[in-house]
Amino acid sequence: MFKQLLGAIGIGVGAARSAATAQLFKPYVTAPAANAIYRLLFCDDLPAFRPEASAKPAEWQELLFDSQDPSKIEALGNNPSAESRIRALAYNWLRAHGHETPRGIILGVIIEVPMDSGLDVLAAYSDGTVRYINQSGGMAIIEPGTLPEVNSEAKRLVELSQPVVARIGPWDKPRLPPPVKPNLRLSFVVSDGLYFGQGPSTVMQHDALAGPVIQQGAQLLKLVTDETAAKPDP
Repeated sequence: MFKQLLGAIGIGVGAARSAATAQLFKPYVTAPAANAIYRLLFCDDLPAFRPEASAKPAEWQELLFDSQDPSKIEALGNNPSAESRIRALAYNWLRAHGHETPRGIILGVIIEVPMDSGLDVLAAYSDGTVRYINQSGGMAIIEPGTLPEVNSEAKRLVELSQPVVARIGPWDKPRLPPPVKPNLRLSFVVSDGLYFGQGPSTVMQHDALAGPVIQQGAQLLKLVTDETAAKPDP
């Protein structure tokens, strides 16, 4: 199950183990696959996307890990037809190597809601990709073009986040640990960095900017759970 889930997004088990020096948050005590997927949601940990040594790398992996041509990586980031998370990785590579990136292009939204038994996380990306991890570590993975209604609502969630991103700026410190009750966190994968806002769930739900994002997230989550069963990792 673990290898299948990572394979679905183009990396292997070896890749998930390769960056042991990176700070790893593990909100799912009994579900290592869920922790690995959680780590990848924010697109801010490039080594985690490295292919395992025995696997043939995808073209974007060769570009980011081998050739590292800044002009080609910039073209990848600016390519609206490329996968959203890969574009985010390209932009992050550029900034890490001293290159400027465009401001305010939203590529993904992650909603984290602490529950009594763990962390519920819903991630949606501008290409329609969806990742959902429930509090027990069960997962749903939806790729672009596979469930049109879900893909459409995921894109809508990203679009509704534009006013929020326009009002805040990128976080310039290491990503924080997962939120704890009563806080809810909204994170935004943006061309110029990771943005986020958080606060008590009851306050965030009634906020003029955050409220519509949370409401759309709830609608998307209902579609996801209706369409696919998130089963705990064995």
